[in-house]
Amino acid sequence: MITFKALAALLAYPEPEFLAAVPEIGAAIDAEGLLPLRERAAVASFLAELKEGDLYAWQERYVALFDRTRALSLHLFEHVHGESRDRGQAMVNLLEVYRRQGLDLATNELPDYLPVFLEYLSELPLAEAKKNLAETSHILRELGGRLLEKGSGYAAVFSALLTLCGEKGLDFAGKRGKPGGHVEDLEALDREWAEAPAFGCGSKPSQDQAVIHVYKGAAR
Repeated sequence: MITFKALAALLAYPEPEFLAAVPEIGAAIDAEGLLPLRERAAVASFLAELKEGDLYAWQERYVALFDRTRALSLHLFEHVHGESRDRGQAMVNLLEVYRRQGLDLATNELPDYLPVFLEYLSELPLAEAKKNLAETSHILRELGGRLLEKGSGYAAVFSALLTLCGEKGLDFAGKRGKPGGHVEDLEALDREWAEAPAFGCGSKPSQDQAVIHVYKGAAR
């Protein structure tokens, strides 16, 4: 399913090839028609913002949001297990799930990176993919809400993912933050999040970097 792969690409570190492919990504999402019109419009707006922006500025913004801010980490088990030993075993288990599907990580990324998890879901039947994604919905909503508060266009991707879970998307009208999110704001968010780092129960997550961080291997 191309929509899962496209949303995975939007959550990966921005590379020149990715920005060049922005029009194709939008066209593929529209053609498949899995997202409601509202979410398609929000994603299209974000794609336009990406296309018009400077690559290095987007890379800097990405690092500030997702790599330097624990509360916005795209490593799903960070929000479930924190730094506990359970996280390591959960990643081993998730990697085995990928391998049973005939997939292996093609880079050194961790299996709980959200774009990798989405690529895995893209290989499943739609109903099964939606069911597995729904197990992470509490994390998706928290991350999307935090991005929305910061005025980040990345919130549109999380709203789209929530609708794929069968849930209501984010309330774009009700929350308007400062575009981009200032570094000091992100640091304050981390301090607040550190008091209660875990969202709760188990979820099914994954990690890697763009649309081709998972490759198909022999089924095991």
